[in-house]
Amino acid sequence: MYTKNSSGFTILEMIVVLVMIGLIMGLVGPRLFGQADKAKVQTTQAQIKMLKGALQVMRLDLGRFPTTQEGLQLLSNRPADNSIAQKWHGPYLEETLPNDPWNNPYQYRLQPSGTQPFSLYSLGADGRDGGEDLNADLGYIPSGS
Repeated sequence: MYTKNSSGFTILEMIVVLVMIGLIMGLVGPRLFGQADKAKVQTTQAQIKMLKGALQVMRLDLGRFPTTQEGLQLLSNRPADNSIAQKWHGPYLEETLPNDPWNNPYQYRLQPSGTQPFSLYSLGADGRDGGEDLNADLGYIPSGS
């Protein structure tokens, strides 16, 4: 008698397994992407707090916050004006000025925002003013905006 000893998977078994993996990824994938978006929002909030702290330390040295024209670059770059440069004891950031998690620059204006004397915020996922959910601006948004 001839017996056939074969091991391995049939093409049908492999297709069934691939379909099952696809279904599981369809259920789990959106939850993972939601966590990534939540992490970007939390990172943005942490970076804004870090930048706010650096601005406050610089204010102690200079006696003022940067103007809108000087912007956040003053945290890293010595000012050209010699009278200000003498008081500047930076850089006030350990690394380069970060972009937000959506790779857009943080917005800074010497315009009040709530209880802050300046505005410092991210434009959110869409990179434009306003928006809702992930597209909403995050941080110290200018009063009246």
